[in-house]
Amino acid sequence: MEYLEKVKYLEDKARELRRHIITMIHEAQSGHPGGSLSAADFVAVLYFDALRIRPSEPKWNERDRVILSKGHTCPVIYAALAMKGFYDLSEIHTLRKMGSILQGHPDMKKVPGLDMTSGSLGQGLSAGAGMAFGAKYDGLDSKVYVILGDGELQEGQVWEAAMTAAKYKLDNLIAFVDDNNLQVDGNTCEIMPVHPIADKFLAFGWEVYSIDGHNIGEILKVLEDVKHASGKPKCIIANTVKGKGVSYMENACDWHGACPDACQYTTAMEELGGA
Repeated sequence: MEYLEKVKYLEDKARELRRHIITMIHEAQSGHPGGSLSAADFVAVLYFDALRIRPSEPKWNERDRVILSKGHTCPVIYAALAMKGFYDLSEIHTLRKMGSILQGHPDMKKVPGLDMTSGSLGQGLSAGAGMAFGAKYDGLDSKVYVILGDGELQEGQVWEAAMTAAKYKLDNLIAFVDDNNLQVDGNTCEIMPVHPIADKFLAFGWEVYSIDGHNIGEILKVLEDVKHASGKPKCIIANTVKGKGVSYMENACDWHGACPDACQYTTAMEELGGA
């Protein structure tokens, strides 16, 4: 696939992810749209270009792993897994319903293709470090990607994991920080400042990259850059907009965990090119 064709393909996939996110949360009348939408572009590049995975063999031992540490934004991962064929796309209409595999936080025992149960913030990077260490120990060329929220960096366990990853030279561990500057109660700078994020990870012995988290070309490039073996874990700070793609949700803290009504759903789907 030519480069420009690939970018267009991935942009379309990100837009489709966003439509599914909005549909799932609207139908469930429960969920977290803001942080799901902000992560859609780099999730699209991961699942539809970068990852070594086999939908027909979810537990393939040599696969790359993805851990959604900010588990409340699971609609973006649920949609990606369905679009990749890990389960039927119709499952997305069961989000948060009794008996559904797609619960409000991801459960690896229920969802094919999901590598880690998450929801309690701050734990994903520790799990990722363990998986990355295990892959190296077993001689596997697997990468482990951990998606963190910027507000989540207020959790101390994140930094314990960061120290561990640097000590053991886990250069197969890649952390994506969805840096949208908002958390449930407001701006991260006001609640508990986490910036400068880059300086913190550098001080902990990581390689650090800062990108526009909505620019498919930049995401593609950085995912090529982090493949090289440097002896250091990698942190990609994706500068994003919470609620990206839906005008009335963008940069609005109120849409961290709110659900669109019928009128708002129609507007969102029109903006995202849906029916």
